[in-house]
Amino acid sequence: MATFKINCAIILLLMSNCFTWSSASYTPNRAVSDTPRKLQYLLEPPVHVEVTSRRGENVTLPCILRTKPSHYKIKWTKLEPGHNGQENIIMISNAKAFKPYGHLGQRASLRRAHSMDASLHLSHLELEDGGRYRCELINGIEDENIIITLRIEGVVFPYQSKNGRYKFTYYEAKEACAEQDGVLATYSQLYRAWTEGLDWCNAGWIHDGTVHYPIVQPRPVCGGDLPPGIRSYGPKDQKHDRFDAFCFTSQTSGSVSYISGSFSFDQAVHACKHQGAELASVGQLYAAWRFQNYDQCNGGWLQDGSVRFPISNPRKNCGGMPEAGVRSFGFPSKTTHLYGAYCYR
Repeated sequence: MATFKINCAIILLLMSNCFTWSSASYTPNRAVSDTPRKLQYLLEPPVHVEVTSRRGENVTLPCILRTKPSHYKIKWTKLEPGHNGQENIIMISNAKAFKPYGHLGQRASLRRAHSMDASLHLSHLELEDGGRYRCELINGIEDENIIITLRIEGVVFPYQSKNGRYKFTYYEAKEACAEQDGVLATYSQLYRAWTEGLDWCNAGWIHDGTVHYPIVQPRPVCGGDLPPGIRSYGPKDQKHDRFDAFCFTSQTSGSVSYISGSFSFDQAVHACKHQGAELASVGQLYAAWRFQNYDQCNGGWLQDGSVRFPISNPRKNCGGMPEAGVRSFGFPSKTTHLYGAYCYR
């Protein structure tokens, strides 16, 4: 009994040490100066911490003054992903005028709904506009700022080369997404897609040059017994390492339609042209599926030479999958006369 009590005491001591180490790792000894300073001039928290919109739409990022210093400027900046401190200045404004900077600045203005309004208005949103924005009041030593996140509502889709699995360098993956009416997805976009059911066992590049793949249903060939989540390979050599791509797209200004037939690829091209359209890209088909609930249980040629079909209402004879999605037949021979055409106009 004495031995048992001693062993228990040792175990409890060890557990106590573990809890101490764990606590120390999550509650660092912060200096008093690290405590966030209450803002004097800007409304905090902002009206909206996150604003959601779609490609092509206009949006306003709120920044409201609660009081005005005698002299100040407002500076709007887009913060780039990562921890390298990069930023893109959009505009700098004083009480009389503002100066725009860069590509975003050409589509930006201050809303000025009232005398205390420093909100940023962006027009004709593009896929790359999503991210974190900083509204900064510049007043000498009393500078202060708030952060607003702009989320472009869209869909992430995995994309593979017609030459097979794992053929893209980072730069080739970026180009491939652009050709399919998209951009490389950010990590937050991929994470959101995973929470919405994206399950893909092939690793792909994302915007920041890292490589990942999302798993909803764990299986031996996709990370073994690890729990569901985003599997990560971390940063890779962007010029030499090769993977697939995770692309992101949003709504389009046009529409996708299907022409029934048994076309070769060239015949599908001509069928769309005859209707004043062109073969749809993969991104355009995904956007139609995502935003218009497009559902068509027939394989059709797309611009890249692949054959796919969108299913919003899963049923037994339309791909055999219980989830909605865009099904793929891969890249058949372009001389095959079996498929219709998905046209974009």
